[in-house]
Amino acid sequence: MKLDSVHHIAIICSNYARSKEFYTRVLGLKVVRETYRCERESYKLDLVMGDGTQIELFSFPNPPPRVSQPEAMGLRHLAFEVRDLDEAIAELKAFGVISEAPRVDEFTGRRFTFFSDPDGLPLELVEAE
Repeated sequence: MKLDSVHHIAIICSNYARSKEFYTRVLGLKVVRETYRCERESYKLDLVMGDGTQIELFSFPNPPPRVSQPEAMGLRHLAFEVRDLDEAIAELKAFGVISEAPRVDEFTGRRFTFFSDPDGLPLELVEAE
């Protein structure tokens, strides 16, 4: 099998309006389509990044919390590449989003930082080479 790219990442949120605001206004993802599914009492928001990668943001009534701390088995985090890490951190801070102090990956030499979405999902920013 030859995988060409990541098509989409699906995220389930606890507060749809809050997460929609975070992913569109704070992170700047563009809305492709927004659908309310009455039978599931659920929103599905299709978002797209500049390279075409999509994020599907779902809301469901009473989703169980995700175990993040300590780290649990499963998907660890979602990482986004940015051109200027310091500028991106400043933009997050302007929205009241706190990030860790930048670090340098010991293997790649690239700078990165972690922050969280409104539900505590760990997100990473990696500075482009």
